[in-house]
Amino acid sequence: VSLFFFFKYRVEKAESLNFVDLLWRVFVTGLLTTIGSLSLKSVDLIIGKLAENIFVVNLFYLINLGLAASFVISTLIVWKRLILYQKSKLLLRGWAVFEYGLFISLLFDFLPDGIYNEVQPFLLFVLILLGVVLSVNMKWVAYLNFKQKWKSILLIILTLLYLGYFYVNVTAFEGNQAILRFHHSTIFLNAIFVFIFIYALFSTLVILFNLPTSSVFEQKLGEVVNYQRLSQSIQTEKSEDKVYEILLDSSVSAVFADAGWIEVTSDTLKGDKGGDDSDYSPYRRDLIYYKFQIEEERIWDIKTTLQKNKVVGVFDFGSTDRTINYSQALSSIKLTNYRSIISMPIKVQNQTKGALVLLKDVGDGFNKEMAEITKTFVNQAGISIENFRLLTSALENERYQEELKIAKRVQDSLLPDVLDINDDYEILAFSESADEVGGDYYDTYKISDSKSALMIGDVSGKGTSAAFNMSQMKGVFHSLSQMDLDPLRFFVHANKTLSICLEKTSFITASYFIIDSDKKTVEFARAGHCPTLIYDSKEGKANFYESKGLGLGILRDDTFEKYLDKSTIKYKSGDIILLYTDGITEAKNFKREEYGYERLKEVLEANKEISLAELREKIIQNLYDFSGEQELDDDYTIVLVKFK
Repeated sequence: VSLFFFFKYRVEKAESLNFVDLLWRVFVTGLLTTIGSLSLKSVDLIIGKLAENIFVVNLFYLINLGLAASFVISTLIVWKRLILYQKSKLLLRGWAVFEYGLFISLLFDFLPDGIYNEVQPFLLFVLILLGVVLSVNMKWVAYLNFKQKWKSILLIILTLLYLGYFYVNVTAFEGNQAILRFHHSTIFLNAIFVFIFIYALFSTLVILFNLPTSSVFEQKLGEVVNYQRLSQSIQTEKSEDKVYEILLDSSVSAVFADAGWIEVTSDTLKGDKGGDDSDYSPYRRDLIYYKFQIEEERIWDIKTTLQKNKVVGVFDFGSTDRTINYSQALSSIKLTNYRSIISMPIKVQNQTKGALVLLKDVGDGFNKEMAEITKTFVNQAGISIENFRLLTSALENERYQEELKIAKRVQDSLLPDVLDINDDYEILAFSESADEVGGDYYDTYKISDSKSALMIGDVSGKGTSAAFNMSQMKGVFHSLSQMDLDPLRFFVHANKTLSICLEKTSFITASYFIIDSDKKTVEFARAGHCPTLIYDSKEGKANFYESKGLGLGILRDDTFEKYLDKSTIKYKSGDIILLYTDGITEAKNFKREEYGYERLKEVLEANKEISLAELREKIIQNLYDFSGEQELDDDYTIVLVKFK
């Protein structure tokens, strides 16, 4: 009993052991116990007549019995692991009955000889019968490869030799009258001996019968593993190159190809704009190759020969039968021994990106089953690459959205919450981005009690780059405004500063105003921005002021000043200045007509008497009514100044 629980703990603790390792443990245990038993026999020969002493005889018998018990019980525990592989409730109940029967049989050794001799055959028969029923469970054999099956057969045969040795060795003491009655052979050991023999015999026969199908099973198992590798390649490898490499390796091993390659088009060269199968041609010189046991020079020899002989069904993918014999065409290729070729198109999002080509050095080397498994691998590779691209696109979009959120927060912090307040005028603004983040900017700065600077601008670009350029413009505006420069000098200094900061492809259009409440004047200049719309209350009409000007950062030298002009007007009570960005005038309706300058002018003139807040709402509502459900293509901003 102690031996049973000892070996049960040791074997069941080693959960990671495979089947061959379990059999190896049986072999090692058998070897050690056999060496111990043979050593005892040597001692028996050395001590001579002393070995006939009743005490020595019983001692030697008990030691041999212990060694035999160690071997058979350790083997029993291993057999249990093998039998209960992929166990069911019924199988667990059957094994439990068998184990309890073995333990109960130990109690029968305490019965009188008469009763013992009557019960022994029946109980032994029941235990052997249970052992035979359990011995048919050997699902583990199916998971051994060819090499492991031969190892298992060898180890099981050696186990049977150990078993025979110990059985003969223990039963040899049966006729010795010096042996105490208590130590006679038990039902327990006899049942285990028979069970181990039956299961070893059944296992050997089953393994032998499975040897011819081992290679087929291993091939199918390999195909499943390779299919799983292709399915998981994107998650594990994070690269399209790795998918192609796994596809080639899996296909070569699945059909036992002697050589092969994958050729794919470059998405960079195509711009990945889609298209049909004409995008891919096996005779393009810009293909990317993944090769197995073949050089690119030989690849071109094969392609050229097939093209010269007008062989169809290989690279044209027009034939449904991919296993046609091309031995005659391939035999004419110098320096190659290939006689069979099979190819499959690699499609990603219904676009042919390339082809998988496999070669064998025997004719008719590919059958329909091989073609089907290759096609399955190619299709799965296409799906993996498509999923990879979708995942990459989703990650890029998510990263872009995060950048937009950051840029939006930056933009919100750049636009002022409160504009300048003065007893002579009122200023209100409205701004909204067509995208998450736009490039429209406006701000005011109080130079003195009577002077204020006002600016509106439009930064080129969108997203984080626009937000970054806006922050630069804001810094320039606040730095130069406090210097009380006139609009011309302001733009000259601003252009010099921004020319250093802005990218070569970026520029900013702007209008800059100085409002002097003491002199009742407005000085302004335009750097490529939209014309300023000013309503004259005395004349009762609005006019556009189109002074010349060039955007900041377009010319990055001293010639910039030549393209600037300054204007000055005297304002009166009721006059209105309307500043805006081109997103207003270029807004389109469903007919693709632009909102234009005239509509903006008409709205201002028609609503000159209402409050500035109401005027702002009227202009925005009129813009919405014109655009309808059309999305605006650009940001739109207005800044209104009304003089009291």
